[in-house]
Amino acid sequence: MSARLLLIDDDARLTAMVGDYLRQAGYEVEVAPSLAVGRERIAREPYDALVLDLMLPDGDGLELCRELRAAPRTRALPLLMLTARGEPMDRIVGLELGADDYLGKPFEPRELLARVKALLRRAAPQGMGDDVLRFGRLEVDEDGRQARLDGKPCELTGYQFDLLLVLARAPGRVLSRDQIMDALKGHALEAFDRSIDVHVSRIRAAIEDDPKLPRRILTVRGAGYVFAKKQDGEAV
Repeated sequence: MSARLLLIDDDARLTAMVGDYLRQAGYEVEVAPSLAVGRERIAREPYDALVLDLMLPDGDGLELCRELRAAPRTRALPLLMLTARGEPMDRIVGLELGADDYLGKPFEPRELLARVKALLRRAAPQGMGDDVLRFGRLEVDEDGRQARLDGKPCELTGYQFDLLLVLARAPGRVLSRDQIMDALKGHALEAFDRSIDVHVSRIRAAIEDDPKLPRRILTVRGAGYVFAKKQDGEAV
C-alpha cells in the first residue's frame, strides 16, 4: 500500500509541482491550503507523513506542530517543515517543537523526496526481535524503535530515537557532533550542530525523569556527548 502524505502549503504552484513529483514516486498525496483545512483532514484521515509550511494565510505552522506533538494520536506522525524561513533560530524552534526534519525554500524536489523516504523509513515498524539495549530503568528497543523508562514508552520523534540509539550503542564513549552527524547520514538528511543540541535536550527530558540522579547523556565541553553506562544505584 502506498504511503499517504499530507502537504499543507498555500502556494498552489508549488503544491501542484511537488504533489505531481511525489505521486510519480508512488505516494498518495493530498494538499491542504491552510491550517484549518489541514487540521480537518488530519482529524478525519490517517496519514503516514506530513509536509508542513510555516507561513500560512490563517496562522503559523509552528502552532500546528505543537498541537500534533501534544496529541497521542499524532505524536509520532513523521513531520517535515517546508518553509522560506531559513534562519537557524527558526529551525531550532521547529525542532524543539518536535519536527523531524526541516527543508528551506527553494529546494530540489529530489531532495524533498529523499527526506520523505528517510522519514518513512525511520517510522516503519521493524521486526519483533529481542535486540534491546538495557541501562537500569531505561530500555532502548532497536527493533521496536522505542525507548522505555520503567517499561513505559518515552515520547520521542523518529529522529530523536535515532540519535539516542547512536549514543546508546557506544556507552561510555565520547562522540563528537561530527561523529553523531556522520552516524545519522542516510537517516536524517539535515543534521547540523545546533540541531544535535536541541534534540539531546528533548531526549533528556524524555528519559531523565529524576533530577536527583546524574544525567544519562553527559555533555563533554568542547568534545561532544557521552552516554553513561550506569547511574548511581544501578547494577553494572
